[in-house]
Amino acid sequence: MRLATWNVNSIRAREQRVIDFLKRSDTDVLAMQELKCKPEQFPFTAFEEAGYQVEMVGYNQWNGVAIASRIGIEDVETSFPGQPTFKDKLEARAIGATCGPVRVWSAYVPHGRGLTDPHFEYKLEFLHGLADHAASQMEGRQLAVVGDFNIAPLDEDVWDIAEFEGSTHVSDREREAFKYFADLGMEEVTRERVTNYTYWDYQKLRFPKNEGMRIDFVYASPELASAVTGAEIDRDERKGKGASDHVPVIIDF
Repeated sequence: MRLATWNVNSIRAREQRVIDFLKRSDTDVLAMQELKCKPEQFPFTAFEEAGYQVEMVGYNQWNGVAIASRIGIEDVETSFPGQPTFKDKLEARAIGATCGPVRVWSAYVPHGRGLTDPHFEYKLEFLHGLADHAASQMEGRQLAVVGDFNIAPLDEDVWDIAEFEGSTHVSDREREAFKYFADLGMEEVTRERVTNYTYWDYQKLRFPKNEGMRIDFVYASPELASAVTGAEIDRDERKGKGASDHVPVIIDF
């Protein structure tokens, strides 16, 4: 089985690239983030024609997450219990479903905006809540929590750590929240298998200069982690016209 996660940064803008990726990569399940659309705007037909069922959640032109599967999709959750709100609104940032033998969560973790911004506390609360819920579903099960975590857990995950002094994504509190998944028994399964950034900003020629960040990850339950056979970061998806600023992260098991 092949599972991939990709922040597509607008599915309406990236529809054909995503479909082409699915066909080329032979992916069974794709978790997507930052759809930027409502259900009535999602290109379900294109996915169906490619052989995939899709479950998604999107409330407006921001955020949005989905899971596309060609091996079945059941027991869908469009949020997790106790998922925090921001300014009293529930955002479309998490979706869970069972695809074949695996329980998959596609997560688009809040950015945080600034270390003193209310969005930062929201980010930490979201991470802890998602981890707690995933852990409650993990025992004796193949489970994956994947997506855009908006955290660079190690200094090497950004092109120049000095550029990030005093900013989000690299703070101790964020890194501790990322580590909380491991504290609950999950394993991040791409780190030891593949090295590359997963995100390059559109500004300042970040991609040609390879000034990127590694912020997209795959956390797996022990049962799933023990079955992993390989991982890949598809850097080439950042090339060419109409690319997302993130690239797919792929796991085989």
